[in-house]
Amino acid sequence: MLFKVIFHILCFNFIFFFATASAKNKQVIDIVYLTQEKSPPHFLSNFDIFVKNKGIFGAELAISDNNTTGKFTNQQFNLKKLIVPEDGAADDVFAKQIAGKYRYLVTVLPAEPLLKIADLPAAQQMLILDAGTTDDELRNGQCRSNVLHLLPTRTMRTDALAQYMMKKRWTKWFLVSGKAPEDLLFAEAIKRSAKRFNMDIVTEKPWEHTYDARRTVQSDVAVFSQVDDYDVLVVADEQGEFGEYLDYRTWLPRPVMGTQGLIATSWHRTHEQWGAIQLQNRFKEKAGRWMEEEDYAAYLAIRAIGEAATRTQTSELNPVKTYLLGDKFALQGYKGNPLSFRSWDGQLRQPVLLAAPQSLVTVAPIEGFLHPKSELDTLGFDQPESKCQWNH
Repeated sequence: MLFKVIFHILCFNFIFFFATASAKNKQVIDIVYLTQEKSPPHFLSNFDIFVKNKGIFGAELAISDNNTTGKFTNQQFNLKKLIVPEDGAADDVFAKQIAGKYRYLVTVLPAEPLLKIADLPAAQQMLILDAGTTDDELRNGQCRSNVLHLLPTRTMRTDALAQYMMKKRWTKWFLVSGKAPEDLLFAEAIKRSAKRFNMDIVTEKPWEHTYDARRTVQSDVAVFSQVDDYDVLVVADEQGEFGEYLDYRTWLPRPVMGTQGLIATSWHRTHEQWGAIQLQNRFKEKAGRWMEEEDYAAYLAIRAIGEAATRTQTSELNPVKTYLLGDKFALQGYKGNPLSFRSWDGQLRQPVLLAAPQSLVTVAPIEGFLHPKSELDTLGFDQPESKCQWNH
């Protein structure tokens, strides 16, 4: 009896000692998430709900998934969330609360504050994962060696649309673009894709109406769209000012694609393949809403850090970054093909979903579009086209 008591005491002490030592030796990976509040656009539809702080719930879900794996790898992932007020300065928040304290930063910010932060001296010793921009220039002439990008660029999206249009043999396009700077960038991406895939933009017109499209669109769109024959109307309206009101109102009965109608996106609520339905349900249970693109991008950013830290068994910046940009890195993105970063510009290569409002139409790259290294590189700027110089 005494022997059993002593044996149990020794076993308890051994387990307690092992658990304590394991906790002390646990590797901690701290990640900070930075975003800025936005005000609702003035032309938001009465049917649309303005989602504040897109990205946060995706980041939180990813941290939970990282720590599920971390239980077996003796790693702990911590997330610090910072939200800059609408009238605040993200670089000031970075300087006061982030600089010198973290190695990994996930941002959902516009291009200008992102570059301000990336160029700060303290940011040179960090890895920034951009989950908020689609600007091609940030992956070309304005690329930074300390920034990786999670969302598909505008050219990746328009190339995806062009591949599908080419498959359908809808080769004659009518391009309508808004006047906002983002609309003009999307229109330029459309023109590049048209040229790349031998499409013909038969007519191009700016949307110049300054009044409320909802009140006048029924008659004016028909007049506006009386142009030469075309196969598809391509709209560049990233602000959502008028694009939603073009479908079913054009002079000729033609499909609409671009920023409205058939859209190219990294994530969509109708996507259910390759395990996506499980992620959709888990996110909706947590957030009480559908997952948005920024949520998905933030999720991927933190999962990428987790994957690299798990594989390299370190929290140190250089080996994690090297692994992320290496050939061995492969991230499950619930879109069929594994995702990876392009070593020449830091862009995450990934399939692009082509979706209508209530259905997933297809996934690009479209079958038949080949590439010597990865079919995913048929979307957007390929390495020979890249103007990014940080790795050369």
